[in-house]
Amino acid sequence: MNYYAHESSYIDNNVTIGEGTKIWHFCHIQTGSIIGDRCSLGQNVNISNNVKIGSGVKIQNNVSVYEGVELEDYVFCGPSMVFTNDLTPRSKYPKGTEGYKKTLVKYGASIGANATIVCGNTIGRWAMVASGAVVTKDVPDYALMAGVPAKQIGWVCECGRPLKYGLNCDECGREYVLENDKFRENK
Repeated sequence: MNYYAHESSYIDNNVTIGEGTKIWHFCHIQTGSIIGDRCSLGQNVNISNNVKIGSGVKIQNNVSVYEGVELEDYVFCGPSMVFTNDLTPRSKYPKGTEGYKKTLVKYGASIGANATIVCGNTIGRWAMVASGAVVTKDVPDYALMAGVPAKQIGWVCECGRPLKYGLNCDECGREYVLENDKFRENK
């Protein structure tokens, strides 16, 4: 075993877990899931069937990553944040796997504590969703989102610092450009 799993966690059959990943207390990793290298899953994390998680992902305590959700490399999921996978759930009329809406969280994005990500949306590269926000639509790359429903309140640097004065980061010095409604690093 090239990963660590606390003895209180359950790991089903047919699961792939990458090297250096740490799975802490009371987690459940379900069948068909793929978890990359060097991930950290905090206490009480549930990874549902067939979920794909990239490398370097940090999932804090009390998060469930439901079937239909994909996390690319270096995504951060804050404590008790929520993913959904069904827009119109009914206990009496379950839709099953085919009825789940897909959610994609792209490379380097961060989701704050107690935020909710409504299914069927994509969160862009290096985007940051504030604690308690409710995301109901796609989030652009590098967007800073807050509120209920979440609205874009600015841009954020790859290093995580909100960009306050223009499109340059006063913390790390990265420079950005906004062209044709696309925000990107100026390289």
